[in-house]
Amino acid sequence: MIRIVLASFFVSLLGMAVSAAAENDTRLYEMRVYWAAPGKLDALQARFRDHTTKLFEKHGMTNVGYFVPLGDNPERKLVYFLAYPDRKARDASWAAFVNDPEWKAAYAASEKDGKLVEKATETFLNATDYSPALDTKPGKDARVFELRTYTSTAGNLPGLNARFRDHTVKLFAKHGMTNLIYWNRAEGQPHADRMLVYLLSHDSVDAAKASFDSFRQDPDWTAARKASEEKAGGSLTEATDGVLSEFLVPTDYSTWK
Repeated sequence: MIRIVLASFFVSLLGMAVSAAAENDTRLYEMRVYWAAPGKLDALQARFRDHTTKLFEKHGMTNVGYFVPLGDNPERKLVYFLAYPDRKARDASWAAFVNDPEWKAAYAASEKDGKLVEKATETFLNATDYSPALDTKPGKDARVFELRTYTSTAGNLPGLNARFRDHTVKLFAKHGMTNLIYWNRAEGQPHADRMLVYLLSHDSVDAAKASFDSFRQDPDWTAARKASEEKAGGSLTEATDGVLSEFLVPTDYSTWK
């Protein structure tokens, strides 16, 4: 009996520690998307592999993960995530990075035959209070990542977050999905009051489809969705492009695999 009580006590402590780690994640995250110039994605990847990621770390940035879309990549996209203590630290790190002689040399050498990046975007993110503690250790087996972006209806981001906090993340896990991280856009970003961005992982695309099919048919989900929409007076997400999904695979130099 004593052993059982002690085991339960330590499990409880572990749960509280994991919860606290997630709640205390006050870092600023940055999602950057690059569209390589035609024929230049391999060269862009080589620059990240051989130079950029190391220089990011040198200047205090945390490499979280680097990904490309699963399958064909006609847009030549590279999606990656960095983390910083805060926005001030982020700006200082980037200023030091772009002025580093090593970066200038690597940049010049890589672009001697033309620019590698055609277009780039940046989005600043903060972890939600229900996001799991960040764990970028490689998975046991090959897996696919799913980047999902939700746009809430006006005024309903708190309700959407509440539904995820109280129901959705648990039901995702119940149906075989791995919750990795949940973000809202940082204050000052466009539509910060309406955006939820998160990452899941699955064994495969087919596994993801099977998981979502069973999730959507779960009576607990049906009840949670109905109650949240009745409270909000309608859907919590926009009807058009309110839920977007993209499957990603990690690059060979990604921390997160």
